[in-house]
Amino acid sequence: MPKLGRLRNRWAGVTLEVRDGGLALAVTAAAFVPALAMLGAQFGDLPRHDGGFPAVLLVLGQTLPLAVRTRWPAAALAVSGICFAAHEVLAYPPSIGSLAVYFALYSAGAHEERWRRALPASASIGYVVFAVLLALRGSPSDVPVYVVYYGVLVLFWLLGSMVRQRRRQEAERRRLTARAAAADERARLARELHDVVTHHVTAMVVQADAARYLPAERVPEVLKTITGSGRDALTELRFLLGVLEATGARRPGLAALRGLVEQPGRVIDLVEEGDRPALPAETELTAYRIVQEALTNAAKYAAGRPAAVRVGYRGDLLEIEVTTEGPATEAGALGSGGRGLGGLRDRVDALGGRFTAGPSGDRFLVRAEIPLQ
Repeated sequence: MPKLGRLRNRWAGVTLEVRDGGLALAVTAAAFVPALAMLGAQFGDLPRHDGGFPAVLLVLGQTLPLAVRTRWPAAALAVSGICFAAHEVLAYPPSIGSLAVYFALYSAGAHEERWRRALPASASIGYVVFAVLLALRGSPSDVPVYVVYYGVLVLFWLLGSMVRQRRRQEAERRRLTARAAAADERARLARELHDVVTHHVTAMVVQADAARYLPAERVPEVLKTITGSGRDALTELRFLLGVLEATGARRPGLAALRGLVEQPGRVIDLVEEGDRPALPAETELTAYRIVQEALTNAAKYAAGRPAAVRVGYRGDLLEIEVTTEGPATEAGALGSGGRGLGGLRDRVDALGGRFTAGPSGDRFLVRAEIPLQ
């Protein structure tokens, strides 16, 4: 089986031109093997006679066009079919090279695009002319025999058409798959960009607003914090660029939560329960974004209110809770976080988890459960 797989891979790497040329040479060589002559197609039941050099030319005219059966299928069928018809009307000795017309019919059905409709009609008219010429030459075959032969020829055309249709369906399926994958990637990057920009810009705006009401000696500290938020934003934007460039840039994770909650002017408690296991990068990034988005909404709609972050590791389950204290009006505003909360729900759903966000008494609760398997 491994050898068969290697042969299949090598064959897949061979160009169509080389394959067609190999087929043409193989059929041409077989056409001049006397023992194989009786396997060829025979029409009309006319008495056969030696045709000499003209017969050889007509055999070559049937087989050699197979070398361009994929590139010019209509031309290959026309040349091969005409030579086959002349070979049979002149009653030259049978040859297995006559099977080339079946390959040509199949190829025309599978590969012809430009003359897709005209070619079957032209081939059918040519077959009628061929049958009339055989009858004028004294062929004993009657009409039902020609109809059966015609059905066989049509069958090879239809086989090629079926392959062509299946190939087009597969190409369309791949196109739609690639389009869906691109849309998913755009949506994922949009969520990342939203999380980064919204969180850090909101933090800088809140801190800048608070600086107006602080004593003068506290202003440098706040400005330093704003500068840190800006640098964090630049760091995460570089990460997004790293994703676009496939450079494998570092992703923020659970280890960065401490820096996320330690913000001047905010009262945020962080509690981690259990031992943190080794988690996939996507799971850690999703957990980080949940806390980030929840705290961003809290800073926007419940400024100055205390918040709490709890991260629990329960065997095969990662639990995340972010609660923000505040009256019902503020809790309702927290739920209007726009695409942020919807993006979090998409992230958690993609990992097979559950995500909820809404008022709970006099506080707003964001909760997620993510399986670790």
